[in-house]
Parts: sequence; C-alpha cells; structure tokens
Amino acid sequence: MKYANQVSEILNAFSPAPLQEKQMAEFYCENTMECRTSDKYNSPIEDIFDICRDPQEANACLLLGHRGCGKSTELNRMTERLIEDGYHVRTMKCSTDLDLFNIVHSDLFILMGEALLEIAEEAECKIGQNLLDNIAQFWMEGTETLALQEARDDILGAGTAVETKGIFAGILNIFAQIKTELRFNEETRKEYRRRISVRSSEWIRILGQVSEAITDKTGGRRPIIIFEDLDRLNPEDAWKVFYNYAAILSGMKFPVIYTFPIALSYDVRFSAMESYFITKTLPMIKIETIEGQPFEDGISIIRQIVQKRANLDLFEEDVLAKMISYTGGSLRDLFRVINAAAKRAERRNSGRIGLEDADYALEEEKTSLTRRIEQRDYQFLLNIYQGNKERIEDKEMLLRMLQASVVLEYNGKRWHNVHPLVAKFLKEQGLMEDVGA
Repeated sequence: MKYANQVSEILNAFSPAPLQEKQMAEFYCENTMECRTSDKYNSPIEDIFDICRDPQEANACLLLGHRGCGKSTELNRMTERLIEDGYHVRTMKCSTDLDLFNIVHSDLFILMGEALLEIAEEAECKIGQNLLDNIAQFWMEGTETLALQEARDDILGAGTAVETKGIFAGILNIFAQIKTELRFNEETRKEYRRRISVRSSEWIRILGQVSEAITDKTGGRRPIIIFEDLDRLNPEDAWKVFYNYAAILSGMKFPVIYTFPIALSYDVRFSAMESYFITKTLPMIKIETIEGQPFEDGISIIRQIVQKRANLDLFEEDVLAKMISYTGGSLRDLFRVINAAAKRAERRNSGRIGLEDADYALEEEKTSLTRRIEQRDYQFLLNIYQGNKERIEDKEMLLRMLQASVVLEYNGKRWHNVHPLVAKFLKEQGLMEDVGA
C-alpha cells in the first residue's frame, strides 16, 4: 500500500484489509477513541492491552464491533505495542485457516496449539521432548493419513535434542496438515474434532504447559492469541462455537481475544457469556449526534483517516463530505464507496473524483444495503429514524438489522441510527414524510 497522489492509486491506498505493523507509522490515525466512546480516557483497546499485560487478570476477552469499524487495525496496533514491550502475539485469521461456514469450537483449540508452538519457536523456548512427543502422539495416534505419518517421521528423524528446529518443524507440519484436512476433508475433519471433544482436558493441559514454558522464557510475559474475523460468523454458527463452550474457551492460562458479532449482544444468551468473558465494544466513529446534528469532531477524524491515505485534492469540493455523511461512520462502507467512485473517475480519464462519481458509487452501496431488508422491516426502521434510538423493544428485529448493517450502533450511550443510505432509500419511497424528513 502506498499514499495516493493520483486517482489510479486510490484502489491500492483504500484496500479493505486492516493495516499491518509496517504500515502503521504512515497510515494509522491516532485519537479516534473520543469520537467513538465520547470520552478520550475510555478505550476498549487500552482495556484489553492492560489485561494482556496483567498476569493476575482474567484471560479471555470478546471484542465486539461493527464489521468495518476498524477492529482489526486497532488490534494490529495493540499487537505492535505489545511486541515492543517484549510480548509474543499471534493473530489467527479464521477465514484463511478455517471454513467460517463450517466451524466448531474445537477448531479454535487446534489453531491455539499451532500458535503457541510458533511462539515457542520464535522465543527459542525450551520445550521438553516428552511434551513434544505428547503433542505428536495426541494427533498421530490411530491416524492413517500419509501426510501426518510423514510429519511424524520428520520429528523422529530430528533426534533427541530438545531445541532442534527439526522437532518444531515436524510438529508445525502436523498442524499445517490438520488445517488442510479441516477445510477440505469431511471424514478426517470429524476425527480431529471428535478427538478434541473427548480429550479436551488433555489438550488444554498440553496448551497450558506450552504457555507456561513460554512465560518462563520471557520473564513472566504470557503469550497472547487473537482470533480475528470471528465477528463474521452468522448468529447460529457463533452460538454453536461459543455458547455451550464458554467455560472451556475462556479457561486458558494465557490471554485470548476473540472478535464477536456485535448484533448478538442483544440476544438473551449474551448475559451468560459475560459471566465467562470480559466483553469490550469498539464503537463506530460517530458523525452525527443523537439529536440528528452533524458531529464535526467525528467528521474531522474520518477526513484525517482519508488524508493519511490520499491527497484530498483528488476529491472535488464537497465530494468527500458527501461520502462521509452517507456512510454513517462505517470505514468499510466509506472505503468501498471511494474505490467505486475512483474507478469511475479513472474510466472517464479524470484526475479527480467528481460529484457524479460519488453519486454512482453511493447508489451502488445503497442497492447492496437495501437488498437486505424487506417491506415488513420499514416501520421498524422508521421508528428508529423518528427518534426511538435508545430503547428498542424488538431485540430480535434489532439483532437482524444490526447483522445486516442497515442499523448502526454508536458510542457509550449505546444508541442506534438507520444507515444513512437506507434512510435515503426510505425517503425515496415516500415514507420519510411521516417523520418530517
């Protein structure tokens, strides 16, 4: 990614991927928290940072937030700071390593094992031969997969030295093979999951032993694992992963951060989750007050985020302001609209994004959002737009609208608003007259 000085460079600069460590210095925008939480001293990310550093704290956190609000970038920035302080952190991209449409809780334990062993290797940690053998035997016992047998042979061929790279490589090769099977082989997937389910206490004990060895090696700094993009799970799958296994997933001896769908915080089952996990929410950047007035501080912060990535002269007058206004503080939606508008500007050989480009891009985004609602949803949305922004009785409908990103949630007061593009659609249908629009 590089800074955009031409329209043709905008698609690269506004990639939807979160910022990585090497990009933070140039592209990361500080000081967004006050516009998210309405209090510059209140930061869910700082809270999690402190938990990771405190050996006495509970270990497991759920981080909630709208998709595209910047969770992954903020977690990557936190990771950078923890590494600077001597901690070892691994972020697991579940959409890469697993099938998000076919995932169970035991899959996360497999990824934990791989992450801890990668950290142990990175920290040049002394892991006893017996423990390494126990890990290999846990997965190899009764398994006929040729690839795993070859991985086991690699381990045996590495000799008996406790810290040889060959042993770690062999073990990590086992996990690479398991992940492949989890994604593509139904029969062996069932076997791996069954193994974790019936021997979970044994595997958790092994994970604890590896984490203790890392903690001893790093002067008391516990390893930290982050599960990214679990917030993309649909509600049914999220409950399948978390609800019945909350005690196990929250019971690690090292900090684990799970992203979690924000809409599910309105489900009655969520209160049970809070008994096991420390729950934190990263709010949207607010660009409007609950009274419906522009929130200039939030608008200014989003302009700064854009300015970090592109020369603002690439936008004709008032174009960026319109894009910000109609995307409601969702960075994901804003970036998508900027990219679509830039494509159109480039195709007409313009050096700047014009108002017509923005209108076409916003219309495309509006169409995508309104496909997710039906006529029977209109009255619920109108009630929110009309002023019922805090106390919403139909939690089931709210959960569905949040999941579809057509309703957005803002700051510490936990109030809601209809996505501005959905509100525009309702106005075009002649429905906003009832609310004075």
